[in-house]
Amino acid sequence: MTSFNIARVTIVCLAVAHISEAQPPVRTAEVARNDTTRMVTLSLAEYNRLMDLADRPPEGTALAPVAAVLASANLRVRVDRETAHGVFVLAGDVLRPGVSKVPLVSGATLIEGTAAGRVLPLTADGPMHTALLPGPGAFALTLEWGAPLVFGPGRASFTLPVPPAGTARATIDLPGDQADLHISAGLITRRSTDNGRTLVDVTLRPGMATDVWWSMRDSAPVAAAREVRMLADVLSLLTLGDSDVRMVALIDVTVVQGEPRSIEIRLPAGYELTGISGSSLESSDQRDGGVLLTVDPAARRHQFLVSLERPHHGGSFTLDTGFLSVPGAQRERGEVAIEGVGTLELTAHGRGSSSADTEASIGGLHRIDVRELNGALQSLARQPILSAFRYQRNPTTPAGLTMDVKRFADVGVLAAVADRAVATTLVTTEGRALTEIVLTVQNRAQPFLKVALPAGATMVSVEVAGGAAKPVMGADGTRVPLLRPGCRPNGTYSVSFVYLHYGTPFLKKGDFQMTLPKMDIPVGIVEWEVFVPERYAVRAIDGNVIDRMAFPAAQPVVLQSSGFGGGTGTGRGTGVGPGTAGGIVGGVKTVEETVTVAGQDDRKHSRDNAQRAAVEPPSQNVINLQRRAAGVLPVRVDVPRAGVSHQFVKPLVVDQETVVSLKYKRR
Repeated sequence: MTSFNIARVTIVCLAVAHISEAQPPVRTAEVARNDTTRMVTLSLAEYNRLMDLADRPPEGTALAPVAAVLASANLRVRVDRETAHGVFVLAGDVLRPGVSKVPLVSGATLIEGTAAGRVLPLTADGPMHTALLPGPGAFALTLEWGAPLVFGPGRASFTLPVPPAGTARATIDLPGDQADLHISAGLITRRSTDNGRTLVDVTLRPGMATDVWWSMRDSAPVAAAREVRMLADVLSLLTLGDSDVRMVALIDVTVVQGEPRSIEIRLPAGYELTGISGSSLESSDQRDGGVLLTVDPAARRHQFLVSLERPHHGGSFTLDTGFLSVPGAQRERGEVAIEGVGTLELTAHGRGSSSADTEASIGGLHRIDVRELNGALQSLARQPILSAFRYQRNPTTPAGLTMDVKRFADVGVLAAVADRAVATTLVTTEGRALTEIVLTVQNRAQPFLKVALPAGATMVSVEVAGGAAKPVMGADGTRVPLLRPGCRPNGTYSVSFVYLHYGTPFLKKGDFQMTLPKMDIPVGIVEWEVFVPERYAVRAIDGNVIDRMAFPAAQPVVLQSSGFGGGTGTGRGTGVGPGTAGGIVGGVKTVEETVTVAGQDDRKHSRDNAQRAAVEPPSQNVINLQRRAAGVLPVRVDVPRAGVSHQFVKPLVVDQETVVSLKYKRR
């Protein structure tokens, strides 16, 4: 027990003793009752817990994760003669108590630093300058900085250190009212001139040193300027659209001598300039018949991408066109590629000629193979290149081309087609029919196959190229996917689906109709096998299919030929037409042919067909579908295990149903 608690007990005891002396004695039972109402009973464990809580020291306050933060940095830089002098105004907060190191700027030459008018204690930690600031609390610092200028041909530059603040802004004051300033990292927000100086406001990337350079635009000619000599290559792509003609030119200018500040480009007549870009391009000014490009004079090579456009009346038309040129170039070479949208026929003329020019040279242009075109020009094309030319500019006769363009109407192309459809149907005595259709598909771009199932039929499963797929139900039919994720076949592949059709239960005898669904792609041939229980005798009575059992085996057909050439031959064929001659007849003047057809009674054919059908085993397709219905498909169908197959075919099915009517009788 602590001394404080002992003192409390002593004081309480003295007070009780004093009161007891002053009051008259009380009976023992009454004192016991009064003391019991004022007592609290605690367990030993609870008492120990309260004592531990009383002895626990108070928790300390949490420290900030960083010692200080630099919120903003505002820079004012003035360039004079050979130096750049600047003042940095920094604002932030020290978050921890005591003296903390605050990083200010890296890689800078600091002249002086102050805080609230007093000298700022600075330290150098490698290239980083830090300040020792007390905290916690806000601070405002002023740093004075300087750096020498670096001069190059036609330009001056310096490196501006940027503090690692939340935001960094700078105002750069340059001599002259035509200074064109650039920065390597950041954004120029405003330019202005005042008293013969240029003021540029920029937003910088915090903590990253920024290169600043500029050049001067002097309007007065320089006496010692060297003559400018340039070489130019113009690669033009001409696109013949449905209603317009577009020209895209890649211009490559190589400076051999001098430092050109501007480059002039002449535009062909009739075109409208829609865009121009280039890495060394600073600005462009469109003038009558051309455009003046302002470039960086220090660059020795310039590349520009120029796009032009002009309309036409559509359909077939005659196009007379020139090409872009660089008048200031000593030597200019060019290549022209022509592409078109749709099916076109081009006939090229020389300018001023009314008839087609079939020579290798047309209007100063020489025909070349499209494979000889520059790789950069070929990469610009989005359509097959129809024709290609090459030229070298003649100062007296500019390059030009006249073309007669004949456009042909586009013909629709099938997006998908099925070479074959193999259908297998299992018919139960309850009138249910389980049908599987396997399509051999050639598909270009059609995503779905529209299937119109018979009334009351339900789709059970779909597979695309051996993988499971999910059908889509639409208001006008079921959509079976022809493609699935990860499957992009180049040739033919299989698409299959299984559906269940509920019909009328079989009686002792009667007839029923089977229908295959209508599909929206052409099918070369449909092969259909209907498997019925063995207790029923079934025969086809109507429909738009061909019963394979209705045609017996082909009988031999003898074809005899005789002629002056001495050639003889024999051939074999079916009973519906003659065979082809097997011999070669030479020098024939007259030919006599005799065809002998061996036939038999139709009633005998029917009996043979019935006997053949009774013993015809089911195909492997029937066996596979029986196995799938037993353990794979998510439906309950008691398919027949023994029965008779009836096979039908229908060639060239185009968006129509395949129907057969059957008559049955219980054996």
